[in-house]
Amino acid sequence: MSDFKKEYLGSGIIALVSPEHTFGTDAVLLADFAAPGKKSKCCDLGSGCGIIPLLWCKKKTGEITAVEIQEQGYNQIKAAVELNKLEGRLVPVNADLKALKGILPFGHFDIVTMNPPYTADGAGIKSASGADIIARHGTLCTFADICFAASKLLNFGGKLCMCIRPERLCELFSEMKKVSIEPKRMRFVSKTDGKAPWLALVEGRLGGKSGMTVIPELHVYSSAGEYSDEMKQIYSDYLLENRGDDN
Repeated sequence: MSDFKKEYLGSGIIALVSPEHTFGTDAVLLADFAAPGKKSKCCDLGSGCGIIPLLWCKKKTGEITAVEIQEQGYNQIKAAVELNKLEGRLVPVNADLKALKGILPFGHFDIVTMNPPYTADGAGIKSASGADIIARHGTLCTFADICFAASKLLNFGGKLCMCIRPERLCELFSEMKKVSIEPKRMRFVSKTDGKAPWLALVEGRLGGKSGMTVIPELHVYSSAGEYSDEMKQIYSDYLLENRGDDN
């Protein structure tokens, strides 16, 4: 744990981050977008440092599982569980999402989330480190892998929530439909009003009927250059000015 840096999330919850496994605004927005209920059974795939499950732990959320393939990320989540005394609420699993049969119960979860690599394998210039390549490029999993895993983990009517680059929406929708996950809700995120969106938040329902709701766009910053009112509400008691403070 001494090698990890503390990131205070508010409500007494602390994430442990490292240069290899940290988090950004996209993960915070996805955790909020998924909006699990008090009795929801949730599974976060490719959990990294466990930021999405840890943000859920700030609220009264049901059963939470965090799946991470890289051992260091898994160890960060495990250490955060111990630090926050979350045993029994958050269960870290060191596994490949493509091989979860016999490890996690199929047809069990109400919500599956993933903040996937933003660049398809073979596209763009790859980052230097192994951890960066896995986080930013689809070298260990594809949209097809993610959607297939979610289709097995979810109960009927359960939802898969992801955040992706808008230019990959058609690819994601195609893979969702192949495994009977129907795109049902979407929201674009832009830096400011008038700017092109850099992120899309997507929800699909296993066995859902055709028809999707597009929620009004979220702007991260106001015209004054400060966080927008909605962003402040999403961050809640997560003290923005103290991000990176390790006191």
